[in-house]
Amino acid sequence: MHYLLFYEAGDDYLTRRAQFRDAHLAHAGKACERGELILGGAYAKPADGAVLLFQGDAPDVAERFARADPYVMHQVIKRWYVREWTTVVGRDAAMPIRPAAAPSDS
Repeated sequence: MHYLLFYEAGDDYLTRRAQFRDAHLAHAGKACERGELILGGAYAKPADGAVLLFQGDAPDVAERFARADPYVMHQVIKRWYVREWTTVVGRDAAMPIRPAAAPSDS
């Protein structure tokens, strides 16, 4: 399954994240190496949060990541939550659904 981790930025996010960025990216890199974190990044215009895409058997893969993330631990992120995402289209869809066969014109 896929899970989306949503981050809502705290006050002074752009300034405060700088001192924890290397630790956050190292944390994310390890999750990528384990095959848990697929994609992640901050929103742009306005830069007021981020979304990270995880894969795993349960949402705890994303929840564990958030609880141990330096951004969360140092309150750079004021709120986070995880949503299960039922992916059905695309090469890496967790639950692919194919269209029904079109009726023939015979």
